[in-house]
Amino acid sequence: MVRSLTHWTKTLSFPARISPNKQREPTLTPTPSNNSVASLTTSNNLNNNNNEINSMMNQSQTSLLSEVNQIYSDPESEKAIMSSVVYCIHHKEGCKWSDELRKLKGHLNTCKHDALPCTSKCGAQIPRVLMEDHLKYTCPQRRARCEFCNKEFSGHGLENHIGVCGYEPIYCENKCGVKIHRRHLSQHKSGECSKRLIPCRYCAKEFVADTLAAHNVKCGRVPVVCPNRCDINLLAREELDTHLKEECTISVLACTFKDAGCRFKGPRFSMENHLEENCRQHLNMMCNVVTKQQHQIASLKNALSRLSLNYSGTLIWKISDFSAKLVEAKNKEGMELVSPPFFTSQYGYKLQASLFPNGNGAGEDTHISVYIKILPGEYDALLRWPFAHSVSFTLFDQSSCPEKACNIVESFIPDPTWKNFQRPSKEPDSLGFGFPKFVSHEMLKKRHFLKDDTMFIRVKVDPSKIVAV
Repeated sequence: MVRSLTHWTKTLSFPARISPNKQREPTLTPTPSNNSVASLTTSNNLNNNNNEINSMMNQSQTSLLSEVNQIYSDPESEKAIMSSVVYCIHHKEGCKWSDELRKLKGHLNTCKHDALPCTSKCGAQIPRVLMEDHLKYTCPQRRARCEFCNKEFSGHGLENHIGVCGYEPIYCENKCGVKIHRRHLSQHKSGECSKRLIPCRYCAKEFVADTLAAHNVKCGRVPVVCPNRCDINLLAREELDTHLKEECTISVLACTFKDAGCRFKGPRFSMENHLEENCRQHLNMMCNVVTKQQHQIASLKNALSRLSLNYSGTLIWKISDFSAKLVEAKNKEGMELVSPPFFTSQYGYKLQASLFPNGNGAGEDTHISVYIKILPGEYDALLRWPFAHSVSFTLFDQSSCPEKACNIVESFIPDPTWKNFQRPSKEPDSLGFGFPKFVSHEMLKKRHFLKDDTMFIRVKVDPSKIVAV
């Protein structure tokens, strides 16, 4: 291809060497018009022509060659310039060519980095080294075939066609794992996809297609046949139990008094006659059931009471609402509070504590009085009498700091000659033995013996006969 000077004088870079027949002179860098920059470095003696060269390079690119011929009328000067050694104008893009200026035009015709018009006439200027890839992959005027439908398109048409080709295999959007042609995707999603939503034909709720079969197994609206083959042909599965219990005329039912012992079984229509004819028999059965249940309840109560008994010989007695009980005791003479019974061991003595909020005997109206009673027990015949265990009463100080608590303790060892400690009769002693002046009402107010209107008293029976001090 033959080029004019305007095509290859874009950027001229001269190496730092000159013709061996000339001396080094100042460098000249002329600047052409809008689209081209010509950088010329010469080693000739051109002092008289510098202004003419600068004027020449500012002229239009189309008349550059004729102007050079006019300016350099001196053949020697023109020869010196054209003999100057220059780099290729594409040396920054990687071209390593370097030679005389007169050979640059010929080099550009073969330079791989020089831009040429696209041979398919798409209007793009493409470097020669990239021309093959451009024609094959990016040129809008290239002809290419779709790899899926094998139709031929222009480059621009192929770009628009990719993504809509009906023969392109794509994965189903429902993530069922199937890869199918785009043109069949709608049909697949509506009629074949295992992940499509399908309404249940019975309950109208939507389910994923591959779970519908499992739903139908337990769907409450699926019609089923009555197992008794009654007059009703079909009914919803969820209504079957109600139908069999309350509606099916052929169902064989057990008598409603079957738990009482009636063994009659028959169809629903005969049940009413059975109940009317056997009314007295059913009543007798129910009376027998009630009697048995009463015995069972009494036995369970006794067993429960045994489980709740205290066999440790120590009772922690919680007395709540003491202020109200004290007021009541002041208005009601001889008011006594009694604790739950407790035992010294599983087969030991049975005891009970009692307390008079307003005092008793010497402590009346000023103190609280505490006593211990011996109650008749199941194993008294096996125990030693008189009762000889030491007994202690402790009123707990409920201080928030346990180290500073100051409990009140009173204890005694029973006198074996006193009748209260002999084997009790069926009617226990009405009072027992204890301390009429256990704690004064004034003392209760001084410390934390009452907290939240509640006091705690410990009654401890010790067979070692050690008196607490």
